[in-house]
Amino acid sequence: MSNRLDKEREKELQPQRLEYAKKRITELGYQITFEVDTRIDFIFKGETVKFFPYSGWHTGKSIVDGRGINNLLKQIKP
Repeated sequence: MSNRLDKEREKELQPQRLEYAKKRITELGYQITFEVDTRIDFIFKGETVKFFPYSGWHTGKSIVDGRGINNLLKQIKP
């Protein structure tokens, strides 16, 4: 058995989290530049930011890496 969290739960929650993240990021005026079912990218201060909706992990040169959509949104607020 895998060490990952419940895959059924992930399968159910990931699309909801992806849509929520896309909505919140675009509401702040950022355009999604890349999207797959496990990740979205957008440009902030000229650098690509990667966000993984299920885990909440965000990373990029123009932000402080961390977890949680709200922590990401605080950093990119205009």
